[in-house]
Amino acid sequence: MSLTLYDNWRNKGEEGHFISLSTVQFISTDHDYTLYESQDAVSMISRINIEEKMKEIEEPWSPVEVTKLNNQVVRLAMFKGEYPWHKHTKEDELFFVVKGKIIIRLREKKEKPDISLREGEMVVIPKGIEHSPKSSEESYVLMFEPIALKSKGD
Repeated sequence: MSLTLYDNWRNKGEEGHFISLSTVQFISTDHDYTLYESQDAVSMISRINIEEKMKEIEEPWSPVEVTKLNNQVVRLAMFKGEYPWHKHTKEDELFFVVKGKIIIRLREKKEKPDISLREGEMVVIPKGIEHSPKSSEESYVLMFEPIALKSKGD
């Protein structure tokens, strides 16, 4: 599975190899590119293997930090069982299922039922919505959150 994000990217030759003109975000070691940022930015680039990050997780609901960008943090957690009901009053929260399947229960079910997600699916839970993720099997989920977000909610 691969996830490709494009933000002011320009193709510099071969199909599938892109470089940002505003910020260097990915450099292929197989090809030469003209760099538009300082070499300091390039030295900060590292490849992240999600499967290797999964091995760092010791128990359910104990996320590991994958990376930071802008004022966001990407965390990876194993979901198994039920997580307590909580909400975030100031921040939205994005859940992306890498492996397995999860259900995000919503306290306010007037407009939406519980949300079931499978591998490759994601959802954004808006701030102020009380929710409780659960999974009957080991499932691995990337969470994209503001750095200030408390993992346990408010």
